[in-house]
Amino acid sequence: MRICCIGAGYVGGPTMSMIALKCADMRVDVVDINADRIRAWNSDSLPVFEPGLDDVVRQTRGKNLFFSTDVDSAIEGADIVFISVNTPTKTYGYGAGSASDLSFVESCARKIAEVSKSGKIVVEKSTMPVRTADVIKTILASTGKEFHVLSNPEFLAEGTAVSDLENPDRVLIGGDESSPEGRKAIEELASIYARWVPRERIITTNLWSSELSKLTANAFLAQRISSINSISALCEATGADIDQVARAVGADSRIGSSFLRSSIGYGGSCFQKDLLNLVYLCEHFHLPEAAAYWRAVTDMNAYQKRRFARAVLDSLFGNIRGKKLAVFGFAFKENTNDTRESPAIDICGDFLKENANLAFYDPKVSAEQIRSDLGVSAEDPRVEICTSAYEAANGAHAIVLLTHWEEFKTLDYSKIKESMCTPAWIFDGRNCLDHSRLIGLGFLVRGIGKGNLP
Repeated sequence: MRICCIGAGYVGGPTMSMIALKCADMRVDVVDINADRIRAWNSDSLPVFEPGLDDVVRQTRGKNLFFSTDVDSAIEGADIVFISVNTPTKTYGYGAGSASDLSFVESCARKIAEVSKSGKIVVEKSTMPVRTADVIKTILASTGKEFHVLSNPEFLAEGTAVSDLENPDRVLIGGDESSPEGRKAIEELASIYARWVPRERIITTNLWSSELSKLTANAFLAQRISSINSISALCEATGADIDQVARAVGADSRIGSSFLRSSIGYGGSCFQKDLLNLVYLCEHFHLPEAAAYWRAVTDMNAYQKRRFARAVLDSLFGNIRGKKLAVFGFAFKENTNDTRESPAIDICGDFLKENANLAFYDPKVSAEQIRSDLGVSAEDPRVEICTSAYEAANGAHAIVLLTHWEEFKTLDYSKIKESMCTPAWIFDGRNCLDHSRLIGLGFLVRGIGKGNLP
């Protein structure tokens, strides 16, 4: 069997690498029109940082896993074609600001129809709005060949993608359950995952349930983050401690403790985009109350970022013009170099509007990416990219921790304190530091939802 994946991004690359590792008898081609990205996948510096991914790629690349820009040949030779391209939120026209831009998906479907000499199984791997499969089906049906369209959404968490792929909570496959041919296509894809995933974790549904399940899963996770963040504001106003509240609430077996860690807000490529798409779908199907409910989740996330940035400004006497802020972390979460929708972008954007000087340190995000996300040039004197946390903190009025990298917990803060201006502030946007110890060292500390801090 030959598999082709169109799209060599954060989903396509790792997913296909794991399939190649677990299915050594299959050829897996990952193709992309971005030549720089493909060169990176074929190098020792992969474009995606995920713990354990380097080892998986090394074991399979050049054996049964191949990265190429030859899209046509890979599609034509494949039995199964995965579509794993970006589906960003539309920035233009009807549905701008909430609907998904499906132009990349449509282009893939047209390319598959153009170069395929025979029918194939086509798998939606990208996160798609409900009924997107109809678009793909309509385009492929025009060829007169027998194509079967399946939905197989990813449920990866960046930073743990390799372990998520190797030991998933579930694999979801949606298809045409009403016909023998549709059920056969579903089983063919299921049999690939069954090489290493227990059968009871492989869930099959109809196409529309599969597409909606992905959006719903991300919406529920984002909702929990916004819920606990809303309580963090109340904790700060009343003297309660958000970690203690979360622990008490999470001990209820009906609720559970996952995703109850308060922070500066969620980020990443999925939560915001999928929530906005869910809002759009509710509005499209004339469900304004449901749309308003889910939009409130995104509004709370935006509020949490603004609230944190304002807390920094207020604590520094309402003035950060010309003051140096050491920014610890820029990725949207630890163990990834992904900055898409990172809370750091909006928060640091607010700092720049106040004409602060920002010294950044993130162990995996490049200087070019930070400047690009902030919309500043390399010549902008307000932005400095540092090679260590110590360099960033030297001469700073405050440390602003925005990403929960483990190394930030083990720094020599006594040494850092000596190098900073006084009073020296630490704003812990992830509540990952030992606040009592920092206060003992002479820092002024502000966390999220920590109303009991002096």
